[in-house]
Formats: sequence, C-alpha cells, structure tokens
Amino acid sequence: MRHAMCMRGHRIVVLAAALSLGLVSAAPAQQAAEPAPVKIGIITFLTGPAAAPFGIPGRNGAEVIIEALNAGKVPAPYNQVGLGGAKIEAKYVDEAGSTAQVVTEYRNLVQRDKVDVVVGFVSSGSCLAVAPVADELQALTVFDVCGTTRIFEEKPRKYIFRVNPHATMDNVAAARYVLNKLKTVNTYSGINQNYAWGQDSWRDFTLAMKNLAPQATADKVLFPKLFAGEFGAEISALLTSNAQVIHSSFYDGDLEAFIYQGGARGLLSRTPIVFTTGETSLYRVGAKLPDGVMIGARGPHALMAHQGPLNSWLWQAYTDRFSMPPVYPAYHMAQSLFGLKAAWEKAQAKKGGARPTTDEVIAAFEGIEVVTPSTTVRLAIGKGHQGVSDTAYGTYRFNKSEGKPELVDIVRYPAECVNPPADMDSVAWLEGGMKGAKCD
Repeated sequence: MRHAMCMRGHRIVVLAAALSLGLVSAAPAQQAAEPAPVKIGIITFLTGPAAAPFGIPGRNGAEVIIEALNAGKVPAPYNQVGLGGAKIEAKYVDEAGSTAQVVTEYRNLVQRDKVDVVVGFVSSGSCLAVAPVADELQALTVFDVCGTTRIFEEKPRKYIFRVNPHATMDNVAAARYVLNKLKTVNTYSGINQNYAWGQDSWRDFTLAMKNLAPQATADKVLFPKLFAGEFGAEISALLTSNAQVIHSSFYDGDLEAFIYQGGARGLLSRTPIVFTTGETSLYRVGAKLPDGVMIGARGPHALMAHQGPLNSWLWQAYTDRFSMPPVYPAYHMAQSLFGLKAAWEKAQAKKGGARPTTDEVIAAFEGIEVVTPSTTVRLAIGKGHQGVSDTAYGTYRFNKSEGKPELVDIVRYPAECVNPPADMDSVAWLEGGMKGAKCD
C-alpha cells in the first residue's frame, strides 16, 4: 500500500513538472481555427420599380443559396461548405438610385467594407458604370442579371466576369421562336426602354430578323423612358400598327405596367407579342396576361429549366422559404454564385488547399464550365469572362383549374445557335449573317 501511494505521488510530481514546462495541456486540445469568412457584397434592387420582379427574387435566391452553402447542404458538385471550406459573409446593398450612387456604393463595399468579391447588378446602366471602376480598384466582380453586350466587347476586362449570357442570345432566340410560331412575318414593331438594355435588345432582334426573315420590315419603333410606368401613347401607336408581332425587352415595373395597360386596351390579345424577360412576372400577373404571349427567361430557367437534383433543390428550397417558385433572377444569382464557387475552389485546389488570391481566382475563372441549377454555362467568349449557354422560349397559358401559370410549346436553342463565336463582336456576327450558327 505504501509503495502504491509513493508511485502515485511520483506520477503527480512528474505531471506537475510537465505542466509547468508546457509539455502536457491541462485542457482538451482546441480544434483547428475556422477559416476566415469570404466577404461578398451583393448589389441588387431592394427598393423601387425593379425590386419586386427582379431585385428581391435575386436577393432571396442569394439568401437561400448562401445559407445552404454555409451549412454544406447544397447538392453536388457544390456540397463543400462555403467557398473552399470558408463560410460566406454577405452584405446586401440597394442598387436603386443614379449610376453615380451605384458607383459610390460599389466603392464603399470594396474600399470601406473590404469585401473579397462583389456580385450583382440588374441594370445594364449600372454594369456599364461600374466596369471601369472594377478595373481601377482591381476588385473581383461578378455581374449578375445585366445583359448588355458592351461590357466585354468594348474593352477586355480582367476583374469582371459574367456567368449569365448576354442579350444577343435572348433576341436571336426570340426571332427564331417568333418565326417558328408564326411561320411568316412581313412587319413587326417594338417597344423597348430607352437605355443600353432596350437599345441593344432591339438592335439584336432587328439584325436577327434581317437574317432570318429578310422580307420583314419594322413598323413602329418605340423607346419610352426607363421607369416611365405609363404607356398610353405607345399603346395607341401599337394599336394602329400593322405589325404581325411586337418585340419587347421591358423589365421591372415597366413590364408589368405595360401588361396591365396593354391588356386592358386589348393590345396583347390583338397582336402576338414576345417578351424577352417576361418570365419574371408570370406569377405576379397570372390570368391578367392573355394566353398565347411568347415568353423568354434569359436562359432555360424556372419553368423551362433542365431537370436534375440541383434544380429540384433550388426550386424546393426557394418555394419553401418564400411561398412562391423562383423566377429567373434567382437562377441568375445561382449561376453567379456557383460560378464563383467553382472558380474559387479550382484555384484553391491548385494551391493545395490554401486560400487563393484574387489573381489566382481570376486565372481559374477564365474559360471555366459551370454546372448550374438550370443548365451548364461555359465562359467561352469575352476572352473567357463571358458565359454562353443554351436558351429556351415558350408560350404562356394560365392553368385555371390549378390557378397557376404554365409555358407550353417550349423550344430550346443550343448555345452555338444563338451566341456569337469566341471573341467575335455580336453586332459584327449578326451583320455578317450569323455565320457558324449551329441550331441542330
């Protein structure tokens, strides 16, 4: 007994000595430190006429996706936590206001808040204003909804990426779908907002029509002010037009105002119309939109998405949270965030798991192929900074028995059918006869 007590006393003395030398920890070993978060600034319309149909669905999509990424609950290939194991810390900023205000908010995110990446912008005007500032600040920026072709065609951009395809795709596909549905078109009209997005969209549509239906001519060409909200004079002009179809790239509150005002005066029932961004408003206008209107979603999104586990997850998670299915701005946000995640983790893998620098993420981002909930996007143009994908158009029908919108007669167009080849200016491609387009 005396021997055992001596041995225990000896062990206590040895342990005390070890503790004093720091050889043995008195507390359980701490877990490895969690990686510093990746700070992402997200800019979209949170107020104003573009908020409800565009900005809020984009923000909602970001919230659902970022929350699931941080919990590691997104289906493969995005089931790793956050970006490369580092959780995402998001700050949301309102895009409403002048372009000068938008640029100020962008500078604040980069210079004051020290975000690692900026994702966002609905308005093409915002994107055009921010693009040179991104280069100036050397800030990694992923443009989201904005579709103007000018971003990468006017000047190469090192720090900007856009996973979502640009407007040429939307309007070439619109022309193809119109002719697929109506067979022969001799006269068409257009009503588009008077700024970069509307002007680019009408230009691309008319150039596509010159290639696909050279006998067709434009009748009424209308460019009301952005966010005008009242279109009585324009509707009167279109009611006197002999056009067989009307093209419109209206978005935001203008789109819904035009639907209500044009529907009340019978315009939308009288003349076939193609809305290149019309999908955003289907759940909001419901039966107010007449059956037969041709609808685009700036890609094969939402009701026209390719089915798979990633799409099923986004649709269910979004609907469960917000009691309404996601519309294409939510899909665009998904494409932007998943494109960023794919590039970030590709760069990190090349560093053996170490956190990548901005330049390393840029190198990994260029030319990447991104699996998204609705389709696969390739950053194949704009020197590897601009995405291309297939797209789709459908025809609206309101399902009265179920009280919900539907799209029927859906036609899909491959990326090579509706996008210019790599590093070719979209206008030059359209004016040159869309050479190389493959639509099989």
